[in-house]
Amino acid sequence: MIETTIRNHAAQAINVLYSANVAPEHVIIQKTRKDFEGDFTINIFPFLKISREKPDVTAEKIGNYLLEQVPELENFNIIKGFLNIVVGDSFWTGFLSEKYRDKMFGKQEKSSGRPVVIEFSSPNTNKPLHLGHIRNNLIGWSVAEILKANGNVVMKVNLVNDRGIHICKSMLAWEKWFRDTSPDSANTKGDKLVGECYVRFDQELKKEVAVLIEGGMSKDDAEKSAPLMAEAQEMLQKWEDNDTSVRELWSTMNAWVYQGFDLTYDRLGIAFDKVYYESDTYLLGKQIVQEGLKMGVLFQEEDGSIWADMTGDGLDKKILQRADGTSVYMTQDIGTAQLRYDEYQPQKLLYVVGNEQNYHFDVLKLILDKLGRKWAEDIVHVSYGMVELPHGKMKSREGTVVDADELMDDMYQTAESMAVELGKADDLNKDEASQLFEMISLGALKYFILRVDPKKNMLFNPEESIDFNGHTGPFIQYTHARIQSLLKKAGSRELKPGDGIFTGDVHAKEKEIIKLLYSYPEVIKEAASQYSPSAVAAFVYDLAREYNQFYQEISILREEDPAKAVFRLSLSYFTASVINSAMELLGIHVPEKM
Repeated sequence: MIETTIRNHAAQAINVLYSANVAPEHVIIQKTRKDFEGDFTINIFPFLKISREKPDVTAEKIGNYLLEQVPELENFNIIKGFLNIVVGDSFWTGFLSEKYRDKMFGKQEKSSGRPVVIEFSSPNTNKPLHLGHIRNNLIGWSVAEILKANGNVVMKVNLVNDRGIHICKSMLAWEKWFRDTSPDSANTKGDKLVGECYVRFDQELKKEVAVLIEGGMSKDDAEKSAPLMAEAQEMLQKWEDNDTSVRELWSTMNAWVYQGFDLTYDRLGIAFDKVYYESDTYLLGKQIVQEGLKMGVLFQEEDGSIWADMTGDGLDKKILQRADGTSVYMTQDIGTAQLRYDEYQPQKLLYVVGNEQNYHFDVLKLILDKLGRKWAEDIVHVSYGMVELPHGKMKSREGTVVDADELMDDMYQTAESMAVELGKADDLNKDEASQLFEMISLGALKYFILRVDPKKNMLFNPEESIDFNGHTGPFIQYTHARIQSLLKKAGSRELKPGDGIFTGDVHAKEKEIIKLLYSYPEVIKEAASQYSPSAVAAFVYDLAREYNQFYQEISILREEDPAKAVFRLSLSYFTASVINSAMELLGIHVPEKM
């Protein structure tokens, strides 16, 4: 990378000019701001204590040294102690000629080291996937792909929360109000039927609570004392005691849900290397809790419940096993973490989970550390903010969530309507048009969500996400299709990208695109280090925007100079290739024509 060369020689310059050793990593170099001439900028101020000169004088000396030592550099200028360095056109054209056909450009060779295990999705089997799950899945999938592009071996895993009080609520509701209903008889997906049971339970529970409150009971006591809640708790206890009828109903209803989940995952383009089930891992968690109790790391209350006391570490007390012997989420997370460590010996254990669980993962890491699992420090919570809608937050129990399947259907209809209106499918047959609408709708959905920094809350606006001229997936998809159309037309005129190094003048727009392409490997590294697909999303939008400006301002097929035309076709080909590569990291397909 030219930045590394500049950084190393700048450090050498300080050694030669001022007899002082400065490590290259202490040379601060960044891209030059667009309102100044230059490609890279060095901050001179950290070296003034060494030079004991004015900033501009020091910058002048370092700049001249760099011009003498680095032939790729053409010029420099100084703005208030900042050294702006201009890289010669020959470097950029040479880079384009060398890399434009490299389909793996920006990506690292797969390492032979320990894998990164990333958990995402983690649905409950009491409701269908919704918009919040979509953000989780898209972030998880994209982070995994970005880590793979950075050379990591990655295992994508899913932990299905298939047991617990929430599951029993849906099961109890089915027994009471849906007993003769199945997905086939109701002509619905299994996850949706179970979700209806869950909502019905909440509705009936509220009725019971209201009666108890009218009788003078507090809301908290009423919710705990309601007959329905007592029945759900009893069912949970029967499940843990392996009651045959409860277990059979549980297996049947979970199977319905999994069939529904698979359809949604398939449409989203989501797949996993391994799926874990809480029902298989919670017992290991309970064993580890008993181990901690014997070690004296955990303590037991008089009622028999088991706790971790972390007050000395600035946290609080956390229950790990209830008085009746049933486990909690933390228990199964302890078991699952141990299982994954034993299975993969990973370098990192990533959990893509909403930011409302930040405290949960602080506690998980601390408990595991207290239990002697030193690998707990390798646990990383990839936290993300909530998805909000123009009309407010979603609530699963009240049935006000945005169903993932319905959202994708609505996005498809909107994409179809807008694409037809704009003539994007005029040259396509029915099947091709349908594939295009699906590609556009999913591209809009995925890009709109992934362009936002995962740590931030976001407002999802479906209509805004499908705009062929905005900061959207369809705009980027259209840019790729536009380039493919250009290359096809060029081929019909016997013009094609060429391997020779272009030696003519490079237009500022051309250079800006090449510089963006050159930065792609660093973008992937940064996105991997931050676990943030938004860095890739920002990059590919900037690339598409710059290319469209170039396309509007500069002639390609009508260029009279054959060398220039070939150079611009090479630039176009490389741009399309990198757009496709970057969008793949976001889980988005790009069309060949639109």
